[in-house]
Amino acid sequence: MRLQLRTWPEVEEYLNNSTGIIIPIGSTEQHGPTGFIGTDALCPELVAHEIGKRQNVMVAPTLSIGMAQHHLGFSGSITLRPTTLIAVVCDVVNSLTRHGFNRFFFLNGHGGNIATCEAAFSEIYAESSLGITGQNRPSVRCHLENWWNSETIKEISKREYGDAEGSHATPSEVSLTYFGYPEDGARVKRDELTPRIAPRGPIYDADDFRGRFADGRMGSDPTLSTAEVGQELFEASVRSVGQAYDNFVTAR
Repeated sequence: MRLQLRTWPEVEEYLNNSTGIIIPIGSTEQHGPTGFIGTDALCPELVAHEIGKRQNVMVAPTLSIGMAQHHLGFSGSITLRPTTLIAVVCDVVNSLTRHGFNRFFFLNGHGGNIATCEAAFSEIYAESSLGITGQNRPSVRCHLENWWNSETIKEISKREYGDAEGSHATPSEVSLTYFGYPEDGARVKRDELTPRIAPRGPIYDADDFRGRFADGRMGSDPTLSTAEVGQELFEASVRSVGQAYDNFVTAR
């Protein structure tokens, strides 16, 4: 149920039965020497599209550029300012609200988006509370869910990768993209990285990040990534996120 592949009458028909929509959101940023630059957008998009098929849920176009300023020291990374991302999220929600959608389930693939998305939700609620949107606006609800949230996914990652999972360019997220895009995954060179497990540390600006994490990884060894594990993570995420979506749209 991809919004981009529907006609406007089909969207109106959908709204007769449901006012919920999934909005994948991620980032366009480096993911080490073996991970796709679009990893953080591709992961939630893959999961969202499958939920859309299985549960007859409308899925909006992926918001594929997010908060990635600290990755700008690596070629191909693109970022939005926090204020820009807040404006984008608000405009997407307000556009769809006009047509009758009122339950917005953002499926996230990038930890750096969380604070800004929550700030955007606060802006949206403030518009209603202050009467900025007028009196005919429906009761809007927004929710942010990370595709990796479930305990099952954490168990798979721990079992397969242990301490090599890390926090950026993780073998779990890279595995999921290799499952979704096997031909591209097969193209990637998986030479042993040095050090095998990348260092850990804080995040500041782009120059500092490149100095601390020379190849873009944080605490991870993504050479362990496989499409087979990616499929297992995919199924676990589709089940858990699908249930989370159902719980959200049926809650008061």
